Amino acid sequence: MTVFGQTEARPLHYDQQHLPPALQILVGIIAFSGAIGYLILMIRTNRVRRLKHWPGRRLFFWLSGTLSAMLVFIGPFAEAAHHDFRIHMAGHLLLGMLAPLLIALSAPVTLLLRALPVPAARRLTKALRHPIARFYRNPVTASVLNIGGLWLLYATPLFQLMHHHLWLYLLIHVHVFAAGYLFTISMLYIDPAPHRCSYVFRTIVFICALAAHGILSKSIYADLLPGFPPDQVREGAMLMYYGGDLVDLVIIILLFHGWYRDTAPRHSYQKIESS
Repeated sequence: MTVFGQTEARPLHYDQQHLPPALQILVGIIAFSGAIGYLILMIRTNRVRRLKHWPGRRLFFWLSGTLSAMLVFIGPFAEAAHHDFRIHMAGHLLLGMLAPLLIALSAPVTLLLRALPVPAARRLTKALRHPIARFYRNPVTASVLNIGGLWLLYATPLFQLMHHHLWLYLLIHVHVFAAGYLFTISMLYIDPAPHRCSYVFRTIVFICALAAHGILSKSIYADLLPGFPPDQVREGAMLMYYGGDLVDLVIIILLFHGWYRDTAPRHSYQKIESS
């Protein structure tokens, strides 16, 4: 059986079945610190009378996104993902799609700007306006990094190699999350976005990215992947296809909601909001 031109499939024998305990503890510390840090910033800014109260749902989004990402690295779920392609693909959806969406909805940059002193907030705003930030937040760049990275992972021997090299495993998973987050914030402007693209442009790029993601999942279903039982691969590919569509549907709804909010007559939108 060949996969995108790869050689005959052979069972995988993992040198690293899961992260070493020290790294799992480190990931847990980072996640816990992020949760506490977000809560502290929220409490501090809510005490400032001139600032609008920070909604509790943002904290829920942050905690849910952090937990979704942490599950991929720690515990029985993370260990099972090395042996079961269905669990691996569920991890892909958590780390690369759901967690980035939830964290984007928590508006961390906005919260940080609220909490920083004015000089530091200005420096951060200046950094967001830098041409490099503009390049990476462009929907086309973000889509190539996100969807293109997945094609590189599953259409080359990289998928097998990452299970034998811990540094590569970590690098790929960090990329999956970072690229997923960039893709999400390139489509949804929840935090400040100095260089905004039109809704039409974002919608066109999103449709292309959605198609590329769907084609990849169908290719995995048809050509299979070495090292896993065929039934597992097919079920994992279906999870990638339909589970990805669910997350993408949420992004589409939020994108079109913002489009309507920004273009509808003000009195009509306020009437809908109050109903």
